[in-house]
Amino acid sequence: MNRILFVAMFLCGYTVAFSQPDRWQQKVKYVMDIDMNVQTNRFDGKQKLEYWNNSPDTLHKVFYHLYWNAFQPNSMMDARSRELGNIEFRGRNNQVIKDWDARVTNRIQQLKPEETGYQKIVSLKMNGVAQPYKVYETILEVQLSKPVLPKSKVVFDMEFEAQVPLQIRRAGRDNPNTGVRYSMSQWYPKLCEYDYEGWHPTPYVAREFYGVWGDYEVNITLDKNYIIGGTGYLQNASQIGYGYESKGAKVTRPSGNTLTWRFTAPNVHDFVWAADPQFKHIKRHIPGGPTIHVLYKNKPGDTANDGAWNEVADAAVTVLPFIEKHFGAYPYKQYSFIHGGDGGMEYPMATLISGPGLGTAFHEWMHSWYQMMLGTNESLYAWMDEGFTTYAEDLVSAYYKQQKSNPVKGNELSAAPSGSGAGVDLPLYHADTYAGYFNLVKSGLEEPLTTHADHFNTNFAYARAAYSKGGVFLAQLGYIISDSLRDKTLLEYYNQWKFKHPNANDFMRVAEKVSGIQLDWYKEYWVNTTKTIDYKIDSLWEQGGKTKIRLRMAGQIPMPLDVLLQYKNGTKATVYIPQFSMFGEKPAENTTPRFVQEPWKWTHPTYVFEVESSLMNISSVEIDPTWRMADINRSNNKLELKW
Repeated sequence: MNRILFVAMFLCGYTVAFSQPDRWQQKVKYVMDIDMNVQTNRFDGKQKLEYWNNSPDTLHKVFYHLYWNAFQPNSMMDARSRELGNIEFRGRNNQVIKDWDARVTNRIQQLKPEETGYQKIVSLKMNGVAQPYKVYETILEVQLSKPVLPKSKVVFDMEFEAQVPLQIRRAGRDNPNTGVRYSMSQWYPKLCEYDYEGWHPTPYVAREFYGVWGDYEVNITLDKNYIIGGTGYLQNASQIGYGYESKGAKVTRPSGNTLTWRFTAPNVHDFVWAADPQFKHIKRHIPGGPTIHVLYKNKPGDTANDGAWNEVADAAVTVLPFIEKHFGAYPYKQYSFIHGGDGGMEYPMATLISGPGLGTAFHEWMHSWYQMMLGTNESLYAWMDEGFTTYAEDLVSAYYKQQKSNPVKGNELSAAPSGSGAGVDLPLYHADTYAGYFNLVKSGLEEPLTTHADHFNTNFAYARAAYSKGGVFLAQLGYIISDSLRDKTLLEYYNQWKFKHPNANDFMRVAEKVSGIQLDWYKEYWVNTTKTIDYKIDSLWEQGGKTKIRLRMAGQIPMPLDVLLQYKNGTKATVYIPQFSMFGEKPAENTTPRFVQEPWKWTHPTYVFEVESSLMNISSVEIDPTWRMADINRSNNKLELKW
């Protein structure tokens, strides 16, 4: 083969390889045997971990997470929480707020030795050979005696001991709020993710997780009076019972004081479980879909609470068709809503929730899409996890409310009313999410969405950025490219990137391809800066029987504009002004006549357009009548003309 032809073929192959969305993924298979002592709150664990290095790199070390080591006095989590608790700022009604995470405060510092958490490594071998390691609090570093070569597999065998901490944050025992005995999250030594950016040995300081997809076999032995809910499929239901057995099946439990629960979970990146001797277990079978499990602790005779938890199960059945139509198919055979943890925390095939609130239940279930299946690095892209989930929760909650009050056929929300009619909260379905973002802007505490989740200066700024500003990102994207193309983008994003750890650029490229619009500017302003949007109606005048309207960009983020004109005779028209950097325009979104103008160059603070009508015929002019643009000062967006 001549050299020129070889080079040409190489470059062609290089282009093809690096234009595909399917980056390599590491793979794991965990087999774990857990022996739990409910008197001492400790357990012994054996873990066999098969690890496929699908990367092009030779690995000379590996890292594990040892999350429960955070629940010891003077840990990084303890110190950071107490530090943030010293910060005060003004909230609504000008009240002074201390920036505690209310679930942590200074409680770790007060733990007694038998109340702390730990994960201790007893032995660690790779392919049968003992490996040297060092513990850095919540991170285990293993210096491999032999490197793991590209495209190869190794087997790690580990023995470890753990003590379940008193419930502080997410995981723990004897929850003072729920009474649940064990909330077992972040409970095992978990291999850190290695991706195209390298290792991610993120210490457990406060929030967010990132893991390797793979298969789990988890065998949990504990007191036979305890009932477990968790990730995965129970393999020995006929020995366990407690509502897991098939209808009409005979349950035959082995003799002795303990039971071993055997779970499998395919293609997940974590495993959670919870246990209590007083759990109630209810379930629903969705035809052609997953089984919904609900496990909760209840006081005898508390029929109201029984009803609330049953509604969680029924609501899941109601909303799943809507979810799958708009966000993608749910690929697993079960999902469990489990009483436990604090607030709500998502895991594959399961969530821990502290109560039967439907908003929280919907939010945590939607994390199955925006974390459990798409799996962004939450520490770096918390807004793509929490924000996208918040956006989805808003829609799912609205759909469920609609179905409860006025059921309609199909899996759509009722048509959005046009304009800003009386009695309608705008932006439709997302008003609270926008309000959270506006409060962040007003607080003066905002930091860019590119900030690492653990490195925000305040808990307040993190929460409002990740949940609210991240949610606005998607709702506002609908304003930029149209709601229909935003919805198509979300489905295409799911189909292209599920189980592949996408980042922000990956999402933007999907949106650009679907819409045909350049969107790099939107990501740059909204994600990388704290600049804000503010447009205003500057002035109107008549010239030659036509009306001139001047708009002003008072903020720092350029945007396309929908301008609604209402005329005295009751007719309406929309003037659409693309943003110059879009190099395109969104399709018309309704039947109102639309007049497309030349793009507004972001370097120009004002823009003038002309209307083929006398000024006297116009009754009002409004920028962004649907309120989807996150304009921080809407008082100057509408002008009513009184004649």
